[in-house]
Amino acid sequence: MALNTTQTSARPATRASSTRPAARRGTAQARRPRPEPPGRPTWHLEALLAGTQPRRSSSAGEVVLAYLRQQARTMMSLEPMVRADEFDSVHQMRVATRRLRATLRSFGIVIPCSDTDHLAGELKWLGGLLGAARDAEVLPAHLQASLRPVPAELLIGPVQARVQGHFAPLRASAREEVIEAFGSPRYAALLTELDRLVTGPLPGPQAAAPARDVLPAAVERAYRQTRKRMRRARRAPRGQARDLALHQARKSAKRARYAAEAASPAIGKPARKFAGQMKKVQTVIGDHQDTVIARQAARDLGIGAHLAGENAFTYGLLYEHERYQAARLRRRARTTWRRASRPRHRKWMN
Repeated sequence: MALNTTQTSARPATRASSTRPAARRGTAQARRPRPEPPGRPTWHLEALLAGTQPRRSSSAGEVVLAYLRQQARTMMSLEPMVRADEFDSVHQMRVATRRLRATLRSFGIVIPCSDTDHLAGELKWLGGLLGAARDAEVLPAHLQASLRPVPAELLIGPVQARVQGHFAPLRASAREEVIEAFGSPRYAALLTELDRLVTGPLPGPQAAAPARDVLPAAVERAYRQTRKRMRRARRAPRGQARDLALHQARKSAKRARYAAEAASPAIGKPARKFAGQMKKVQTVIGDHQDTVIARQAARDLGIGAHLAGENAFTYGLLYEHERYQAARLRRRARTTWRRASRPRHRKWMN
């Protein structure tokens, strides 16, 4: 599970760490040459990317390959920043792994899934480690923000200190797992496999066909899956079943967004606008998922406080606050989806 930070992911990953002084201080350290663990590939992404900006007349394989190369470069460039614990670097690297994996899943006619199943699984593994580290960063901040407007007389016991103390060791442990993974043979093998893929060409049956003829159908398939899951979420029983259904719908909206992003060099403005609509859906459902995770954390913190002999009243308030926000966000998600799914946003797919 991961807290939503979608707006950040829309910015170029290499800029994310420059927005705060602490990040700037870490940049010099992050860019110092580091010895590569044995078994890593020699990357030539800059050479591969030079002069390969796809055009509207490009083939489907060229357009998708250019997107894969961009995300691979982003992922690799962020590793030293994650090691240096720079602001937002974990999130940005995680988004790059998600974009890579979504692209492998969305364009089977350009990249056969049978050829990339293993790589997609390894990207899921890496994304899971980064997700755990990101949750441990964001969740305590989310809870502290929810506590700020609570009147002082209702903050009973060392609430803020308990929140911070609960998540500090979790964050340290999750970060240690990520750093250990970077030095592992498994990660080196992932990089080798990704390097082999982005060297190209892509082997799919329609990779040589014009992108404008091939890619819209792939984006439409991702959209139809999102529509199906949104309907399922609307009909799901209240409670955990609906929360889970909405979370699945968010994953589909994210895949549709990334597919449209990948296709946009060949399609242009219509694809970019559709991606923007899917981003809105993804964001509001992500905000809802934040409340799901925060409610569970508030419950766990309340139990811990009770067992320690503290008054758990404030954690109950926190839980109810998140429950109220969840109901509000579910209503907003329905409205956002109705607007995003209007036919005019999908004319270019026909």
